[in-house]
Amino acid sequence: MRMKANLLNSFAAGLLVSAGICGIVYFSQKAPVEKNEQTTAKTPTEEEMKESLSTAGYIILTDSEWDEQIATVEKEAQAKVQKEQKEQDGQAEKAEKNENENVVYRTIVNVAPGMTSIDVGNALVQGKIIDSARTFFDEVEKRGLSNDLKPGTFELDSNMTLDEVMKIIFK
Repeated sequence: MRMKANLLNSFAAGLLVSAGICGIVYFSQKAPVEKNEQTTAKTPTEEEMKESLSTAGYIILTDSEWDEQIATVEKEAQAKVQKEQKEQDGQAEKAEKNENENVVYRTIVNVAPGMTSIDVGNALVQGKIIDSARTFFDEVEKRGLSNDLKPGTFELDSNMTLDEVMKIIFK
């Protein structure tokens, strides 16, 4: 155990001596002389700045030139919006014309024995003669015609009213 104490004391003394030597070396050196020389850069003139920016690929505009370009771009954008609006209006007019055109659908309905008014209504919807099989069925029930279907083949078109269709298909 005594051996460990001597070893530890020797190590501590070594650290103390080395710290002292480092301190003596640090504080004995002369402080470096700072150079106070400042390099002053020459401020480029406006023409030199413009030339430098132009050679780098930049475009230099005055405030009035910039305002003119902004106004031109805004006018072009407004013209483009107006053109698109006119095109949309033209397309809307075409769509209205197409809706106003009366398309007539013609179909042949074959009513077989045992068919119901629902079956006939579905066939009429598929042939684009009526819009709703349910409406057709309800009207047939309301009039009490569900048992009066005439078997046969009938030519119908979409200009016919529901009454006309029923007069043709029912007895």
